[in-house]
Amino acid sequence: MANSDPDKLMSKADKLTKLSFTRWSTDWKTATSLYEQAAVAYRFKRENEKAKEAFEKASRGQEMITSPWDAAKHLETAATLAKELGRLNEVADHYRRASELYMEAGRSQPASDALAKGASALEEGMPDEAIKMYTDACVILEEDNKEQMAFDLYRNVAAIYIKTERYTDAATFFLRLGVAADKSNAVNSQCKAYLSAIIVYLYAHDFAQAQKCYNDCSQVDAFLNSDQNRCAMKLLTAYEDGDAEEVKRAANSSTINHLDHVVIRLAKKLPTGDLSGLRKAEPGAEEGAVLDENDLT
Repeated sequence: MANSDPDKLMSKADKLTKLSFTRWSTDWKTATSLYEQAAVAYRFKRENEKAKEAFEKASRGQEMITSPWDAAKHLETAATLAKELGRLNEVADHYRRASELYMEAGRSQPASDALAKGASALEEGMPDEAIKMYTDACVILEEDNKEQMAFDLYRNVAAIYIKTERYTDAATFFLRLGVAADKSNAVNSQCKAYLSAIIVYLYAHDFAQAQKCYNDCSQVDAFLNSDQNRCAMKLLTAYEDGDAEEVKRAANSSTINHLDHVVIRLAKKLPTGDLSGLRKAEPGAEEGAVLDENDLT
């Protein structure tokens, strides 16, 4: 197969997909096989541009003969080649279409995986698109009641938000992970997610939001009775007391050292601002806030 002339295979395949005076019907089955042979041959020769085009056409052919699974596989390969060629927009398009094809085949897990692969490939070059793809991958799993399979995806999104200094969004995704963990009865992951969100708010020097997050999360019994809760309480108390050294001690606890690396790095930099203005607020300052216990459980 590697010795076949891929250019001739492509030319022959193209003719089979078009009508002419001498050809009154198309032959997508044969054409698809030829495109696949050409794709492998181009790849063997490291002609990635032509290989990508051949896999794209092979994918189209598999669609035409009603084989969405194989069509998706070919598009994933085309996406990999597009990444090697620096065509990031095509990477996104191909992985998204592959996901759609897997869904047509009734396979939600591979559909989510395709989006996650695309997101991973785009984290550096197109972080916003990566976030969208990771998020869509999460949604597919959530709708299929497979939240536990999405834990790493939530973490990946939060990590991108942290790298791009969008800390509120990062904390929101850690809380979303906590909700998914609650549905999956994954108590340890749930508590770690809530503590992570609190640390992110503290790193952003948003003590009020960190305190509110702690209060809300503490409505969940699993968190209220956890090591993560006690760690968060020590951090917040140290902030209220304006004790920077105690903040540093609490931030270096073993509980925090079991969190995601991106969160550990943030914790080790606490406190990030002046603590003198964070003395305990006057009683009743937050009494007007209404807590919705359904937010986190």
